Amino acid sequence: MTLLFRPFRILAAALAVLVLAPAAQVQAQVQAQVQAQQLRQVPQSRAEIQLSFAPLVKQVSPAVVNVYTRKVERVVQRSPLLDDPIFRRFFGDRSMFGIPRERVAQSLGSGVIVEADGVIVTNNHVVEGATEIVVALSDRREFEAKLIAADARSDLAILKIDPRGESLPVLEFRDSDDVQVGDLVLAIGNPFGVGQTVTQGIISALGRTDVGDLDTQSFIQTDAAINPGNSGGALVTMDGRLVGINTAIFSQSGGSIGIGFAIPSNLVASTVASAVSGKGIKRPWFGANGSTVTSEVAQGLGLERPQGVLVGTLYPGGPAAQAGLRTGDVILRVDGREVNDARAVKFRIATRKLGETATLDVLRQGQQRQFVIPLREAPENPPRNVTPLAGNHPFAGATVGNLSPAFAEEIGVDALASGVIVLELGAGSPAARLRMRPGDLVLKVNGADIETVADLQKVLRVQAQQWTLMIRRGEQTLQLTVRA
Repeated sequence: MTLLFRPFRILAAALAVLVLAPAAQVQAQVQAQVQAQQLRQVPQSRAEIQLSFAPLVKQVSPAVVNVYTRKVERVVQRSPLLDDPIFRRFFGDRSMFGIPRERVAQSLGSGVIVEADGVIVTNNHVVEGATEIVVALSDRREFEAKLIAADARSDLAILKIDPRGESLPVLEFRDSDDVQVGDLVLAIGNPFGVGQTVTQGIISALGRTDVGDLDTQSFIQTDAAINPGNSGGALVTMDGRLVGINTAIFSQSGGSIGIGFAIPSNLVASTVASAVSGKGIKRPWFGANGSTVTSEVAQGLGLERPQGVLVGTLYPGGPAAQAGLRTGDVILRVDGREVNDARAVKFRIATRKLGETATLDVLRQGQQRQFVIPLREAPENPPRNVTPLAGNHPFAGATVGNLSPAFAEEIGVDALASGVIVLELGAGSPAARLRMRPGDLVLKVNGADIETVADLQKVLRVQAQQWTLMIRRGEQTLQLTVRA
């Protein structure tokens, strides 16, 4: 019986509240309920039924293209029989099963026309190593494309086709710093090669710097469906402008699960401008490294919360040192934009033009100060001197070079590192058998300091019964002894 009367008690309590509540409050509640009900109403007119993204798609899709590439790969067909000692006794290791053969590998992606005379931007990984690049427009016309410039650091590549005097449709850049989380976007590309496809979503997050290993990255995250083949395609805002180049997805299956990433248009625009200048892709150099301010670091610095980037090593005479920054400074903002890790600082600097300046808000000993950084390109000093090594020594078969800030940034290593770096290893060479790796820094050979390729060559010319090598690999220093 208690259960039967409980609803009436609740109703009575609700009526009492309504009676006691002020008239204005009751009116506001009623109005809110009416508005909520209106939001759930079915469309009331033909115009409401026909609301569509179609006009926007019709406007922007002609500027999005398909990119097809071909490249020749050398592969070795190895038979399991080569592991049989009896088979190897009769046929040896150099049988027909181990002869390198060539095959043509094909891949596909997307691109965006950004200049009416045929300049197209896409992802570097779409065209990397390609011997032939073909661009197909939305009207199915095909053009051979020339690679103007490519940049593995940002995963961007700039192509050029010859439209024979025709003015092609283009997408204008939108300031990627102007968009907000929640803004509607369209992703346009060629997923899985099925043809031009449009998907819709929102901007899910901004400034994603912890995805992948690109050192200038600060991705826009979106839930618009992006799949293989969409790489290099357009992320477009509702005003019909380009806010990003779709480049990656997070997926455990290979398909879209609603977590996609696009390179912001500000970085794309600066890359295109540098590439079409005819001098290749050149970006400003910061000349310092830094680390994220953690909770522990923030507490030690007396900060109310973790924020900013703690300046570490500065390159002597570099832009950061020239501006007056010191080790231990905390960079809070670059040109008014908050930064919270070293990649964010590099991204902000990379979006600017050479010859300009950037303003940094810096915390030093509890006081905020501003510093103006001159934006110039990294120097190539010493010259890289890329050299293949041969002879009777442990480095035979390795290609090495001198590290400079410019060369280090080009190959994606610490721009403040110096010395001799291993670049390539010949298959089966002594250096490869010793398990050297590209990226290894040569510190010492038989006790002699190695600062340049010339130093290394001088030491290797001396015949030795035993070689003692000291190599830095990442954060580790390795020592190896090899008998001649």
